[in-house]
Order: sequence, then structure tokens, then C-alpha cells
Amino acid sequence: MEVAHWAQRLAALGQETSVPGAVLGVWADGDATVVPFGVLSTRTGVETTADSVFQIGSITKTWTATMIAQLVDEGLASYDATVADLLPGARLCRDDIAARVTVEHLLTHSSGVDGDVFDDTGRGDDCVAKYVALLADADHDFEPGDASSYCNSGFVVLGRIIEVLDGRTWDESLRARLVDPLGLADTVTLADEAILRLAAVGHKGPPDPGTPYGTWAIPRSAGPAGGITATAADLLTYARLHLDEPDSLSEMRRPRRTMPPGSEFSAVGLAWRLARWSGTEVIGHDGGTIGQCAALRVLPERGIAVCVLTNGANGGTLNDRLLAEVLRDVAGVEMPSPPAPDPDAAPTALARHEGTYRRRGIECDVAVADDELSITFRPDFGLGGIDDEPETIAMLPVDSSGDRFVGRSDPSEDWFPVTFGTLPDGRAQVTFSGRITPRV
Repeated sequence: MEVAHWAQRLAALGQETSVPGAVLGVWADGDATVVPFGVLSTRTGVETTADSVFQIGSITKTWTATMIAQLVDEGLASYDATVADLLPGARLCRDDIAARVTVEHLLTHSSGVDGDVFDDTGRGDDCVAKYVALLADADHDFEPGDASSYCNSGFVVLGRIIEVLDGRTWDESLRARLVDPLGLADTVTLADEAILRLAAVGHKGPPDPGTPYGTWAIPRSAGPAGGITATAADLLTYARLHLDEPDSLSEMRRPRRTMPPGSEFSAVGLAWRLARWSGTEVIGHDGGTIGQCAALRVLPERGIAVCVLTNGANGGTLNDRLLAEVLRDVAGVEMPSPPAPDPDAAPTALARHEGTYRRRGIECDVAVADDELSITFRPDFGLGGIDDEPETIAMLPVDSSGDRFVGRSDPSEDWFPVTFGTLPDGRAQVTFSGRITPRV
């Protein structure tokens, strides 16, 4: 790889997207290349280096799933075992669906459990157990297996299953099962470990770009869903575990559910997102925390892995644009074009979508005026560093169906897809960010 070229591209994309710092990592032809850019914090001005650590967010879910795959291979768990089987006495949701939710449901986001529970249950070693106990009061939006909606909560339940079967905290199991065997010297889960390294700080995006958030990380209790902090080199080493494809991990790449419209991926495996681009198998996952965004793409048939770690809230846009260029250059693979509005689309009867939609962490109001649809998003995730101000976004159609739209908060961002539909029980719902939000 031409490091100078990619350093220039990182700098240009960072400026376009208001991302203060980033690291590109590529494993190809048996070698790793790491290219840093910018600063770790606009407050301190500390320079980003190849050994800087960033939060990888929900890419952590694939690590938790990998540990579950190991436990299955060891005969200690199975994908069709239920939460009630593996966590005796645990209750899921007010009407207790623990006996109907399987490990596979949790791994494929199809349990129906409230997905964005971010209650902070403290920093003690019992935080995951306390978190799972809180889910006895959670809602569920559909019957297990009837649909798929992105679910952080389900992966914390998986983390608790690992704790019970291994007899130690999720953090300790992660270290014993993956971090130490892979020799990952700069992969950590706790803030007091990250502070000993060059750690990135999350920053806001437009309209207040470059301002550091006042909260560094999500609660420890959500660790199994998104708590890993690592260097690009360590993340590539982890990816190589899946390139080598041990038998216990190959099952993770079998399609289980379809992805919602607008995604670059076509299916969900066990945590991994799955696709074929230019005839090449691709597995991947993204991650987002408080002002940090990460992306990982792995091409098992080609022995290639690419990751991008960023410290800006608009980092997802940088990631998508850079990944498309890098995969084209190193693998000859073309990523699908992101969704975009169709200026010739003329959907009708949009008033059928009007109303209020709600799930844990967000409420949104859909309105139609002059044949144009808009959504007012009212987030309330309970994370101290994230702004919870309402925002109204005009939604533009991608076709004439009247069900598929895209929107964005700022011209520097990529369009995000929104799709209206119905749940299996007939209730109206809208899907965005991979999450089903029922109309209330």
C-alpha cells in the first residue's frame, strides 16, 4: 500500500466530515499497514499514532459471539438453548420470555427485547448480572424469531451467559479466551486500562464539530455489546482469527436473517453482517460509542481485513467513503452504492405513516405537509455525553413505493435509510439504524 496516498486521503476525508482523528488498518498479502491521521483530542492536541487506542463499539459483539462459539464447541452451550436454560431464574421482559429466547435469537437480534437499555449498574464486577436483572422490567416489541431489530441488550445477556459458564467476569473471559491467546497487548475494556495508553476521545459532529464530548465511554455493564478499546493492529489480529476460519467459528458466517433495506449487507449471521460484493464474500460490523465510530470488513476468501477507527460523531461517513476506496484498491471489490434520494420518485398516500413511533431510547413523530414527509427524532438514551435534543429531518423518497426514504442532518453526512412497514402482528413500524420502532 502507498502509505503517503492513504494518509492524504484520510486527511482529506477528515476535513470533509469534521472528524479530528482516525486510523486506517489493512491486512493484505501477509502484512499489516496502519495509517494514522489527526489528533486524539482537540482539547489536548495530542497527535494520533499507529498505536493509539480507539473504542470499537459494537464490533465488540463479534468478540462476544466468538466466545459463545467457543463455548458451543466445548459442549457447554448450544445455539438453541434458551436464556432460561443457561441463566436459571433470570427473567426477560415483563411477561418473561426467557424460556422462548434462544442463544441464536440473541446473536441475530431477533429476540424482540428492548434493544437500547443503557442503564448504568456501576463499575463493579457484578455490573453485568445487575444489568440482566433490570431486563425483567423491559418491553419486547415482537415474539422471538418473528423479526430482527438491532439489540444491544441481547448481547449483554450473552455476556452474562459467558460469565456463568466460565465462572468469571466477561472482561476476564475476554482476556483469557481471546486477548491473551492472540497476543493483543493493547486491547482493553476498562477506562483505567485505556488511560495508560494513547486513547482517543469522542467528538461531536455538525453543527458543533470538533467539540469533545464530556463522557468518555458507555457504562461498563454494556461491555459485552460495545466495550472494547483497541489499536488498529490488534483489531486486525483479531480479524485474522476469522480469516483462518477454525471450525468453531465457521458457523458464525452462515446467513440466519435478512438485513433491512438500505444496508450494504444482505444477511445477518451470528453477530457478523454478511454480503457478497463483486462475487467476493464479505463479513463485517460497525461500531459507534460516544463520538467514536469504527468499521471492520473481512474478506475470508482473499485473506484481507480492513478497519477504520475514528473519533468523530460523523466518523461513519468517513468510514464508508474510505472503505469503498481501500477495498477497490487492495481487493478489486466494489461496495454497494449507499442509498440516495430519487428526484423522479413521486410516492402518494404518505399520510398513512403519520403518527408517533416509540422504542426504548427514542421517540419520533412522523408528519406530512405539502406531500413531503418529515420525522422529528426525540432521543433519550440516558448516556450523559450524548445530546438528547429533538431534531426534525426532511425525508426524501428513494422510490415511488411511499415506504422507503433517506434523510440526513447535514450535507457532510451520508444519507441514512428509513423504511416503513408492519410487524407480523399487523402493527405499523418504522425501521432506521437497523431498529424496529412501533407506532404507538
